[in-house]
Formats: sequence, structure tokens, C-alpha cells
Amino acid sequence: MIRFLHIFLLVFFLGNAIGFAQETELKIKDTISSKKSQIDPLAPARAAFYSAVLPGLGQAYNKKYWKIPIVYGALGTGIGIYAWNNSKYHEFRDAYKRRIANITDVKYSKYSNETLINAQSAYERQRDISLIVTVALYALNIVDANVDAHLKQFNVDDNLSLRPDVFPSDFTSQQTIGLTLNYRF
Repeated sequence: MIRFLHIFLLVFFLGNAIGFAQETELKIKDTISSKKSQIDPLAPARAAFYSAVLPGLGQAYNKKYWKIPIVYGALGTGIGIYAWNNSKYHEFRDAYKRRIANITDVKYSKYSNETLINAQSAYERQRDISLIVTVALYALNIVDANVDAHLKQFNVDDNLSLRPDVFPSDFTSQQTIGLTLNYRF
């Protein structure tokens, strides 16, 4: 009778342990599948498209609202500098054209022809550079939205860490600086 009781208890506890292990395995599989379902492979392309259509919209899609004023500030500054250099370029070009046509202009009478040509050339160069920088900032806005959407999909929990470490070298017995990558299962 006692032997039967021991066998019964052993089977009872083993059965419950196996059932508990299967239940926790199912819970782990559910959490893994729920994390996989959250990843949207088209999110980076969508964020880049939104930023291309309207600067800052990709940042809003990524819920990085604090970046929107930076985007508009950068693009607005670039456009403002372009407009100012363009107006100065046209101002000196028109003054030179009037001088060639023998029309006296009191505002620019103190400048020589060479000075008007040099100023016109300098403002034209600055205008072109500001246009290139503004286009680069627009492209940077698109790239930022794309990269940010990509980085949102990476797993950055406490089980993964990268930290600097100081350890002795095997060859020289001196302290060496390096990085350690730790992953806990």
C-alpha cells in the first residue's frame, strides 16, 4: 500500500511539473509571437515617405514630436538664407545692369564696376551653397525618419548590454580597454 502511495505521489507531482512546464512554454511562445506581431517591416518606408511628402510628418509618425521644430527650424533657416542671398544677388546684378545702361544710381555710385561684379558673384555662390545645404537638410529629415523607424524595431531590453571594460591582456599583462557584449538567456 505504501509503495502504491509513493508511486501515485511521484506520478502526480511529475504530471503537474510537466503540465506547469508546458504552460510556461506556451506563455513564452505567446510573448515571443506578440513581440513579432508588433514589428511592421514597412514602418521605415512609411516614415520616410511621410517625411518626403511633408517634412516632420515622419517624425510625428515615429512619435518623436520633439524633432519637428528642429526640422522646421533647419529648413526655414536654409530657405531664409537662400532668399536673402538671392535678393542681394539680384540687387547687385540690377545695379550693374543699370550702370552699364548709363543710368545713375545714387545708392551704388560709390562702388566700382569690379566691386559690383564681385558682390554679385559672391551672393550667387552663397545662394547656391545655401540651396544645396537646404536640400541636404531635407534629405536628412527623410533619413532620420527612416532610421528612427528602423531602430524602434530592435529589442533593447535588459538581457542585452554593451559596456566598456578594462581587463589584462594575455600577451603583455597590461591593462587593456575593450567592450564586452553580454546576453542573458
